[in-house]
Amino acid sequence: MGYFITGTDTGVGKTLVSCALLHGFAALGRQVAGFKPVAAGCDEHQHNEDALALRAAGTLQLRYGQVNPYCFPHAIAPHLAARHAGVRVEMQRILTCYEELAGQADEVIVEGAGGFLVPLSEEHSFADMAGELDIPVILVVGMRLGCINHALLTMAAIEAHQLECAGWIANVLDETMPALQENIETLRERIAAPLLGIVPHLASPDAKLVTQYLDLELLERESRNE
Repeated sequence: MGYFITGTDTGVGKTLVSCALLHGFAALGRQVAGFKPVAAGCDEHQHNEDALALRAAGTLQLRYGQVNPYCFPHAIAPHLAARHAGVRVEMQRILTCYEELAGQADEVIVEGAGGFLVPLSEEHSFADMAGELDIPVILVVGMRLGCINHALLTMAAIEAHQLECAGWIANVLDETMPALQENIETLRERIAAPLLGIVPHLASPDAKLVTQYLDLELLERESRNE
């Protein structure tokens, strides 16, 4: 089984939630692997911070390239980062890497970059990738001013691509956000997929700690019912 993790924007907690899901499934005795198909922004070793976190949260001993086949130096939109690096992102390579991981792991958590419609190349976006992978989408909503519009637009895009949304997660980015609970309730009323958890604002985010705020039982029940 796999899940594609997308977000309402960049910096909304996709990696934190992805790693929390990996830790949660591992605690249930599963073999798990994180997958960051495309990352923009890497260190002197050509490694991306988010991809390293995903690899560390998994239970399999994987080479870096298995977790992150495309890593570009500049922390900009992936299609632009690829263009600057003189590389073309090939969907088939991503699908092949995913299948290799899926053959070893019970659960593969695939993390996108930026938002759902961010381009990968002139022809493809992360939305297309989610469709090609044919796995349920989980939406991470960064709870801050403007999140209702961003969340509903993203859900509309997921539905327009005829993809299954397994659920959404509210990640509180702004601890002083006015009417936080009312914003969450507004989204619950308008998003058909279940709310899988509310992650409170954490001064020092820790993926293992975040696991306790996620309802994996609900996630699996909803996925089995599809």
